[in-house]
Amino acid sequence: MHINLRRVHSKEEHMTIEEQAGLVKLAGPKLAGTTGELRDQALLAVAKALTDNKEAIFEANRQDIEQAEADGIAAPVLKRLRFDEGKLRDVINGIHDLVQMPDPLFQTKLARELDEGLTLYRETCPIGVIGVIFEARPDALVQISALCIKSGNCVILKGGSEAAKSNKILFDTIYAAVRKAGLPEHCMLQLEARSEINELLTCQESVDLLIPRGSNAFVQYIMSHTNIPVMGHADGICHIYVDKDADIGKAIPIILDAKTQYVSACNTVETLLVHKDIAKELVPKLAQALKEKHVELRGTKEIQALVDCVPATEKDDDTEYLDYILSAKVVASVDEAIDHINRHGSHHTDSIVTENKETALHFMRMVDSAGVYQNCSTRFADGYRYGFGAEVGISTSKLHARGPVGLEGLLSYKYKLFGDGHIVDDYAQGRKKFHFVDLP
Repeated sequence: MHINLRRVHSKEEHMTIEEQAGLVKLAGPKLAGTTGELRDQALLAVAKALTDNKEAIFEANRQDIEQAEADGIAAPVLKRLRFDEGKLRDVINGIHDLVQMPDPLFQTKLARELDEGLTLYRETCPIGVIGVIFEARPDALVQISALCIKSGNCVILKGGSEAAKSNKILFDTIYAAVRKAGLPEHCMLQLEARSEINELLTCQESVDLLIPRGSNAFVQYIMSHTNIPVMGHADGICHIYVDKDADIGKAIPIILDAKTQYVSACNTVETLLVHKDIAKELVPKLAQALKEKHVELRGTKEIQALVDCVPATEKDDDTEYLDYILSAKVVASVDEAIDHINRHGSHHTDSIVTENKETALHFMRMVDSAGVYQNCSTRFADGYRYGFGAEVGISTSKLHARGPVGLEGLLSYKYKLFGDGHIVDDYAQGRKKFHFVDLP
């Protein structure tokens, strides 16, 4: 029997989302005050509970998949929705990776003596209460929960309706495990109804940060309907530029991986830019390789002159397909490629394939994206692959956090000042002077 532990008390059943979020807010300082050892124990308890309860989890996921297929959900979304042995193994490995990491809280990032007996410290601390609204990916619920536990943040979770049964049993399993391990009541909250999203957006007194994950339209809706700070990205329009000095033997596998390894991910390549000097050699070979992977190639006139493909339109430059479609364009130089990416990209992840180091460095300096790569797939833009344990999402913002958001992106800091009767007036009147000495 699986109990929805977010509303286990009858009194809480009649609470508004604002009232429930208020309880989560009150739990924040309690969770922040726990030891790293306790939070690690809670994570290990989560890993064990997920393993012990896997058959029930798989059955709930099977029901979600069955319903999604009946509803005609697209194949790429179905792939995201599936939570099987492989996905379970990945999230558990991610949890164990997090446990091995040092406690991110209360780490001193600055120690400075302002004057004799007056010492300033800057220490890491949790953001507080994080609301995450995510797509139909049950594994995302586990990853987000684990990162929040490790970083001492309370979390409010709202997953996609397609994964309703999977999300419910996963949340119940995780929350039961962390409570049994000793984490405070109300440190986690699950929202189940779509209507509750709008209620959550009004909880600026309780929620410190919102992280939406989904379509461009959805993220824009969240951003425009709340006063809560929002971190995330709207689109994943990623590019690969194949330079005139590229190794074609590297380029083709990189492009195929970036397009087909997980076609519905936000770090999948959507647009290919090819230098004119290498296009004749590369494009026919690539077109054949894409055909074998059932990828539709959409090309400009220059591409069409080299291979039979679907004509590309201006709209393709600004489209996130999340499907087996790749648009391609010939460019005259690396600077033209850079201009195209900065104009049409989403500042997510873009890669250059070249053996010319100077060209690569120029590309990486000038492309205004959270991730800029040389000779590798855009699919590496992921918190787990960066060694973060997991990620709550990817941010294309330049404030606070950028790129895959792992533990570090879920931290803020506070200043601690220790004195001995010090008053500002002594310094204002010149009786004392600051000397600002950084301490080891």
